[in-house]
Formats: sequence, C-alpha cells, structure tokens
Amino acid sequence: MYRMTLALVAALTLIDVPARAERNDSAAEKLGFQLGMQCWTYRMLTTFETIERCQKFGIKYLEMFPGQKMKPGAESKIDPGMSDADIAELLAKAKACGVKITCFGVGAIPLDEAAMTKHFEWAKKVGIEVLVTEVTPNEALDKMSQKTGIRIALHNHPRSWPPDKVLAATKDLSKNCGSCSDTGHWIRAGKNPIESFKLLEGRVVTSHFKDLDAGKSDVVFGTGIANVKGMMAELKRQGFHGYLNMEYEHGDLAHLDATIPQCVAAFDKIATEVAKE
Repeated sequence: MYRMTLALVAALTLIDVPARAERNDSAAEKLGFQLGMQCWTYRMLTTFETIERCQKFGIKYLEMFPGQKMKPGAESKIDPGMSDADIAELLAKAKACGVKITCFGVGAIPLDEAAMTKHFEWAKKVGIEVLVTEVTPNEALDKMSQKTGIRIALHNHPRSWPPDKVLAATKDLSKNCGSCSDTGHWIRAGKNPIESFKLLEGRVVTSHFKDLDAGKSDVVFGTGIANVKGMMAELKRQGFHGYLNMEYEHGDLAHLDATIPQCVAAFDKIATEVAKE
C-alpha cells in the first residue's frame, strides 16, 4: 500500500518541477562538502516550496525543521507524527526535484526507549541521516544511533553547546555523536569559527554553515567576517565529509531569493580554491 501511494504521488509530483540552475559543485563534492539548505531559511514558506527553491538554485540536500507546514493549502506539518501518506508525498516531491532529505532539526529526541524507537523509525522512513538536537545524549541514545546508523549532532545556539561542552558530553560515546556546528551562532557567542572547528576535530557531524557581517546578520559566503575559506580549509585538513547546510536567520522572501543563489555560487568558487591548495 505504501509503495503504491509513493508511486502515485511521484507521478503527480513530476508536474511543474522548476528547472535546476547550472552549477559546478564538483570541487565541493570531491572535498566531501555537501551544500544543503536548512528549511528555517524559508520558514515563511512550506517545505514543498523550499524544496522547489533548492531545485531552482541547484541545492541537492535538505535539512528539515519540526513544525514547518508541508505544502501549500494543507495543515500537515513536518514532525515524527506524520502519516505514511504524508511521508510518501514528501519523499516523492523531494525525488521529483532531485533533492535528498538528509537532516532534521533542531528538535527534541525522546530518551525513553519506546518513544525513542518510534522517533528513529520515523527518521529512518524519511531517509534522515542526522538528527540535530540540543538534548544531552546518553548511552541509550548512542546505542540507538549506532543501531540505526542515524547520527546525533548537538546544535549550538549562542548560549548552548559550545565546543567544550560538546566534547565533554560525547567523550564516552561513539563518534556517531558530535556537533552540528552553527558557525553564525559561534560568532554571535564571541567565538572564532576556525578555532572552534579545530577544538571539535573528529566530532563535527554536520554544520549550519554561515557567514555574518559585523552586525551579526547573514551575508553571502566570503563577504563577511567568518572567514569561509579558512573554515573550509580547516575542514579539509580534518578530512571532514558531510553536510554544510546554509541557514539565514534574516531577510524577507525577495532578499532570500536574490541572495541564496549568490551563496551557492560563492560556496562553489571558494571550494574550488580550497581544493587546489
């Protein structure tokens, strides 16, 4: 039944798929840097509309956040309580647009066994590889992560999960547990992103990858104070392979639609420079 529903929705979703932008991400992919979109960037829209923008801008990977409406004209939201029919429609939409759903967060993860099992079963069904959270991990969560192959990434807001606390919380756990390194929030907390990446070597699972101006607002990669090239060079040195999900905290829809393509182009250009060094 699930397979039939998925096939039907896939056929319907193939209608009106926007054309993908021309993009050369070969250097980034060779480095293992997979540029994604955190749906929070387009929180004023639905997940389907965000997926369409990823298709349009040439972004292949997606991090969903809990509570975003799934599609225009419907009340269904992205969360672990989604129906199988909604999951099928979501996956069909992503596939039709050439987008892979990889991460989910920032969200709570239940720590009691039954609820945790259901949470991971949902994540597995959606194809999620990384659960981004601010829940303190324990041995049971680590075991579930190892069993399912879904990694746990501790996200830092300005007042949560600085590098030293991530290292302390994960020191007795497997390398499946580590950091969702939000480079913008590091700057907002007065931390140097490159030095923070260095401290977390071996524990960087994924990143909310950002550049900020002196006023701490999001800007196009390479135009702010984060030293994007330096961050990429450090991740290259560490042999990091994973998702670098761009996320804007500021800007209206017109600003985002004009700026995100510039971010994609800048990311690929900087990755090409780093790959040659």
